[in-house]
Amino acid sequence: MCFDSFCRYYIGIRETMKPCEWAYLSKETIDMIREIAGARMRRQVIQKYAREHGLLPPKTMRKISWRLMIKAMPREVARFIQSRFGELKISEARYEDLLSEADQHYPRYLERLQRELRIG
Repeated sequence: MCFDSFCRYYIGIRETMKPCEWAYLSKETIDMIREIAGARMRRQVIQKYAREHGLLPPKTMRKISWRLMIKAMPREVARFIQSRFGELKISEARYEDLLSEADQHYPRYLERLQRELRIG
């Protein structure tokens, strides 16, 4: 599902060490990933591209993203977006609320990220 500035994709991976329920990506990021990886996106392709081009590894980007997210939104919403389910104890009703809240707060995170990139 796409909104004005981002898209939310259901991933539904829960049984692994690194679960991922939803993927939130800016439209700009989606375009860049498609250009790099083609139509079929795989984690290994992105990791290889980052390594070959001297970019920060995806796991480092996730850590940086976390630090910016908690400045732009409540921690519980940031935990939900990053699928930090071990830190997030919620009911099914609250899950639906968090999905809506994540959709509301994610554009604020993208704005914060843009500001930080301009400053740095």
